[in-house]
Amino acid sequence: MPGHFEPLPGGGAAVALDDVEISIIRSLAVQLLELVGPGPGEDAPDDPLAELFAEGPSEPPADPVLRRLFPDAYTDPEGPPARPQDAEEQRAYSAEFRRYTENDLRAGKRENALAVVRSLDALTPAADGGAVLTLSAEESRQWLSSLNDLRLAIGSRLEITDEDDTDLLYRLPDEDPRKPMVMAYLWLGGLQETLVSTLMS
Repeated sequence: MPGHFEPLPGGGAAVALDDVEISIIRSLAVQLLELVGPGPGEDAPDDPLAELFAEGPSEPPADPVLRRLFPDAYTDPEGPPARPQDAEEQRAYSAEFRRYTENDLRAGKRENALAVVRSLDALTPAADGGAVLTLSAEESRQWLSSLNDLRLAIGSRLEITDEDDTDLLYRLPDEDPRKPMVMAYLWLGGLQETLVSTLMS
């Protein structure tokens, strides 16, 4: 089990983590929470009715990481449309979609990141350091979503856009200042892959 998730009987997953790994994941999850920001009503008096009808932003976030986490819904993967009116139509559709979905998407990402932090904080340390993290099926899904968000965030900072960029990461020299971030990106990818396998088994 060290270094990768394994399935638990009846659903869920488990992984052995050392103290450094626990600290890294927790720190990244907290940074993700800070990046995503408070949800509607979290910094104002509770008003369930107002929150229900609260509209989100219509423009994409300025931060490139947030743009990766909350991309436009209506974009052409083949590139910009040939006609300007088509591009304008895509922007209008994307703005409308974002206005009614981004708040919920942010709330979901916050909930998943909080689940990661709480499950790590609840660990019982082993005598020789580290701990075994055990997750229910639902917690596993939250972890999977949060691991994906963390990799998207790091990948955005590293300017990874396709598989070729990932291949280049393996060849970075040790003195490259991006190396620690690259190692975290690749390690989280391994955790994510084994967690997907446990959920599909």
